[in-house]
Amino acid sequence: MQEDSAHSPSYTVPCEDYVHVVEFSPFSSGVPASLLAYGGNQYVVVGTCLFQEEDMEVEGVEFNVLRAFHHELRVDSLAWSPESRLDRVPTIRLCTAAADRKLRLLTSDLQERHEVKVMEGHTSYINHLVFEPTEGKQVASVSDDHTCRLWDLEGNETAVLRLRSPGISVCWHPEEMFKLMVAEKKGTIRFYDLVTQQAILSLDCGHCGPLMSADWCLTNTIKVGGVAGNDWLIWDITRSSYPQEKRPAHKDKARLFKWSLANENLFATTGCPGKISSQLFIHHLGHPQPVMIGSSAVGSGLSWHRTLPLCAVGSDRKLCFWMTEM
Repeated sequence: MQEDSAHSPSYTVPCEDYVHVVEFSPFSSGVPASLLAYGGNQYVVVGTCLFQEEDMEVEGVEFNVLRAFHHELRVDSLAWSPESRLDRVPTIRLCTAAADRKLRLLTSDLQERHEVKVMEGHTSYINHLVFEPTEGKQVASVSDDHTCRLWDLEGNETAVLRLRSPGISVCWHPEEMFKLMVAEKKGTIRFYDLVTQQAILSLDCGHCGPLMSADWCLTNTIKVGGVAGNDWLIWDITRSSYPQEKRPAHKDKARLFKWSLANENLFATTGCPGKISSQLFIHHLGHPQPVMIGSSAVGSGLSWHRTLPLCAVGSDRKLCFWMTEM
């Protein structure tokens, strides 16, 4: 598929500033709408999204801002807690990473209570973070300082895993809270047993590094995907430590890889931002070519909706959403 066949977004939502990161909550919000957060230069906006595919009375997308948190620095990464829900007593909890090498745990009841807890320990840039998905009582973060660190909700560091190169991605097993996947820039992906803090399995991207991003398929945990150089890579952890599939995707180096939460054969990759526009490719494992190509002005961030084959990318003063026709 050629770049001139790029689709414009299915839906857009205007924002007040440049969007650096965008994340759908991968957890049920307790209401029909999905929770979504995006981060800009000095703020995090939390809102709900409802799409016409979910509610016939909605035209396109209905986005409602619940709260904007002031954030001292640009938001570089953010993650949702499974404790964020809007039924019963509303609770919003997420964690952010910024260039001052600190994590910030943001908690709000959307009424009077708004707390920010700062977590310090990393000595270099933090690349990615994730909440433990079953109870949400721990956060894991990876950094250029060659560590993966675990934190409790009081802000205490509870464990440090020493890496051999910068940590670029971290994913928690969806049901087994003692299994953690950590991807390193030099091309190794390790699975850790958090009880012993030892690696129990490792994958290798071969000679196509550096690995830029990796993701664990949470609907089928034998699959891992990533991007290195211009290529996307897929591993089957039951078959080999080397990729089962590898295909060129982006001309100017790939940046992010994310599995769909709605379909285990669907994944998205983005090209490196920095040019006038960034590419979004949506791929299906049964198709040799991307099933959709999107383009977004200086796009950054990438996140899939929890139940729809729809993904979001941040852009200049807007959020862009692409729906995949399956």
